[in-house]
Amino acid sequence: MCEPRQGPGFHLLLHSTHLLDDRLRDLLKPLGIHAGQARVIHALSRMGEVSQRQLASEFNISQASMSQMTKRLRMNGFVEQRDDPHDRRSGIVSLTAKGTQLLDEILAAWNEVDQVIIDAIGTENAEQLFRQSLALRNALGGVAPGAKGAKPSRTEDDRTH
Repeated sequence: MCEPRQGPGFHLLLHSTHLLDDRLRDLLKPLGIHAGQARVIHALSRMGEVSQRQLASEFNISQASMSQMTKRLRMNGFVEQRDDPHDRRSGIVSLTAKGTQLLDEILAAWNEVDQVIIDAIGTENAEQLFRQSLALRNALGGVAPGAKGAKPSRTEDDRTH
């Protein structure tokens, strides 16, 4: 017998996401970063050097928000920034060696959250959830940072966005 759904279905998804976000926050806290910063570090590992303006566009956030985020990442030694020769209002951002090393710990935290999902609903259901989440994201027009204009696909890197 199915448990009756209480309220709009998206609310259950939103609540689950919130709970998983709390778990991820706990895993990233010892690294000194939050989830958004982890995503930027991951994107930079895929994209290489990129303008701060392009990063803001890829993440669909304001340039001011991206500037604050990269400032914190610079202060912690995870990224470096140099002047953009084509746009004085934007800088070119890239990972430092420390940022590259941090990427392994970020991926381990993300894998741990995946494992929480697998433990909660089983491997088959988790894989189906991941596939359906990707389909929903793609149907809503989302793409992984650095993949705009590319054909949506399911890769390990992509699934984390």
